[in-house]
Amino acid sequence: MNKVTRQIARQRIQTLFLLAKETYHKNPFLAQHYVDIARRIAMAAKIRLPTEYRRMVCRHCKNFILPGINCRVRIKQRRIPHVVITCLECGRHMRIPLKRKRNEQAYP
Repeated sequence: MNKVTRQIARQRIQTLFLLAKETYHKNPFLAQHYVDIARRIAMAAKIRLPTEYRRMVCRHCKNFILPGINCRVRIKQRRIPHVVITCLECGRHMRIPLKRKRNEQAYP
């Protein structure tokens, strides 16, 4: 795939995710269909979904998730601080580690 094809694919993925956000309240099935199309475009163009869009898709059931609507977002402080996103469709958890700021003085 050349550069132009990948750029077009990124634009279409962005448009589809924006449409999915807008239509989710009216028609969740249509929003899920938009996300499925966006994922297929990314696979066909051999590009990764951007992080912001990857977080809107459940890793386990591949459903479109919006915080506060069909997923729960919590911050945990145990061991390494992390964000836990619970999909309310399948009940599975996704953990995203929070990076700590490095102290320049602590490491000589």
